[in-house]
Amino acid sequence: MKESGHFLDVNEVMKITGKKRSKSYEIIRTLNKELEAKGKITIQGLVPRKYFFERIGG
Repeated sequence: MKESGHFLDVNEVMKITGKKRSKSYEIIRTLNKELEAKGKITIQGLVPRKYFFERIGG
């Protein structure tokens, strides 16, 4: 799948983490809730690539 620029979708999160679809969606939701708590606007089903890698330590 082609990378979506600044965001990761569920398929990319699955590939990176090795987790199943449901767990990958849970990761995306968790990270988006953290961003919303910081006052950021989020997009359902996508997570900013930079924030994802900051949080997973990659």
